[in-house]
Amino acid sequence: MVPGPRVFAARRSPLILCQDRRIRAPLPHGAEPPLIDLTRHRPDPRALDRIGIETALQLGVLPLQPAGAVTPVVTEGYRQFRDARARLERTLGPVICARAHRDDIERRILALRAPTLAARAALRTPESVSCRNWSGRRLAVALAAILTAIALAALAWPGVLIAALTVWAALTLISVTGLRLFAAVVEARHARRVGQTWASQRPLRHPSGRQPSISLLVPLYDERDIAGRLVDRLARLDYPRDRLDVLLILEADDTRTQKALEDAELPNWMRIVEVPTGKVRTKPRAMNYALDFARGQIVGIYDAEDAPAADQLMKVADAFRSAGPEVACVQGVLDFYNARQSWLTRCFTIDYATWFRLVLPGMVRLGFVIPLGGTTVFFRRAALERLGRWDAHNVTEDADLGIRLARRGYRVAFINSVTEEEATASVPAWLRQRSRWIKGYAATWAVHMRDPLRLWGELGAMRFLGFQILFLGTLSQFVLAPFLWSFWLVLFGLPHPVTTIAPWSVILGLSAVFLVSEIATLAIAALSVATPKHRWLIKWVPVMHLYFPLAAIASWKGFAELITRPFFWDKTAHGRDATPRPADRAAPPLRRPGEAALRTRG
Repeated sequence: MVPGPRVFAARRSPLILCQDRRIRAPLPHGAEPPLIDLTRHRPDPRALDRIGIETALQLGVLPLQPAGAVTPVVTEGYRQFRDARARLERTLGPVICARAHRDDIERRILALRAPTLAARAALRTPESVSCRNWSGRRLAVALAAILTAIALAALAWPGVLIAALTVWAALTLISVTGLRLFAAVVEARHARRVGQTWASQRPLRHPSGRQPSISLLVPLYDERDIAGRLVDRLARLDYPRDRLDVLLILEADDTRTQKALEDAELPNWMRIVEVPTGKVRTKPRAMNYALDFARGQIVGIYDAEDAPAADQLMKVADAFRSAGPEVACVQGVLDFYNARQSWLTRCFTIDYATWFRLVLPGMVRLGFVIPLGGTTVFFRRAALERLGRWDAHNVTEDADLGIRLARRGYRVAFINSVTEEEATASVPAWLRQRSRWIKGYAATWAVHMRDPLRLWGELGAMRFLGFQILFLGTLSQFVLAPFLWSFWLVLFGLPHPVTTIAPWSVILGLSAVFLVSEIATLAIAALSVATPKHRWLIKWVPVMHLYFPLAAIASWKGFAELITRPFFWDKTAHGRDATPRPADRAAPPLRRPGEAALRTRG
């Protein structure tokens, strides 16, 4: 005969022992511990620290003050207690179980340890691959020494300096253009073979079998103009609601976004996580903090203005299910829904099409290391934890994480699913956004080159070379862009400094390289938009000649901020395009009867 659960009296309310330790018999079917009021019981901070705050949040457990020889542990239910019991007893000894709502458990844990979690959010990444010790002062001294040496060289050997700049500019131009062209051609040929149109066409259906749980992290800051639309778009995701966990991440002092989300009426599978203020206010720090509250096996990232394809999460689940454990990350395709807004949004759309539809997938196919996108990117949570999450001090945490994945032997897979977002429509805003990206790329390259031999050993020769081309080569192209443009003078028969130090045959060769690279760049751009949806953009490809110089301007701002404000996150404003997408015009109701929003405060 199986004995019933034993009742243990502790202070003001009964706690139920879920299993007899000697017989190991389960509770009768359907039996659950009683629901208790956590405000009437004292948690045990020391026991919480012994378990680990992050482990307690992940398991959804809260130890209370010891009662005799056992430790009462509050969980969401018997099943959660049963799954965590062996792990808890290794640390706490004998435990008994009581039940409370998961959000109440999290709130009590935060009341005890929110400052600790906030402090750890900035230090998750190992110091050896983090840029948190970046010193703008040291960089300023180094740059001053380099510029002084260049100035002296220009006075003493002007011809040598011009020759060195010319060789480096030509070498990086050939390398960067060649890599992009090679990747684009490989991906285009593959797409033609499989009949791919770079559009999400998967039928909306739920396959048999239980889907993996997915947590979506959505960092928001000052998004009063787009928060409501974001909730509508996420509500259209075709994925089992009991396996979906959406965390809307806010800074604690962002009252405008909080008000916008309160007006939107969140369903019960969306939660608000408020990040305590800190010295660093970046997207990766906010995600590091929120990840402790995520419950999914897979963790995905969306931005405030994103409109993902309805079937995207089903494709993500399928991709992870069919891939081996070495595939730790799945990246989707990014596109813009306001491409027609201005000439800049048209060019930005072409730029993104080139990057996400051809170059990045082609590089993955060739086995190179890639910088990830900051949104529509999904991770196996276990791998993400082993890597040390995101570098809270890197303003392009996505690019950095792509390199760290490769260094640990993980691979990235692309899925044929599109997320539309809002392209920046004004030149000043575009410059701010692109300068942040360039600043982060420079910091990422510098951090991973602290030990070049180790990086070579971890990546291998080919991927190490690809990393140098993609990061150092691209950064060099931004800085040397005005020098490269000066070769247009040669093409038009005008005087150029290089004509004084090089024979005419060399000058013609350099001019030909410059011209061919321009043609190749525009050809890749045209190929990337040669699809039914984007074919109308082909006539705008020549306008990219006006678009590319903006990156050179942004690079100087980014490099200056590496000295003055290396961790400053230059916020991109969203919601400026008032034209709704067709899917936004008929939003379904967000709240079903009995649903309620949850809030986790730091």
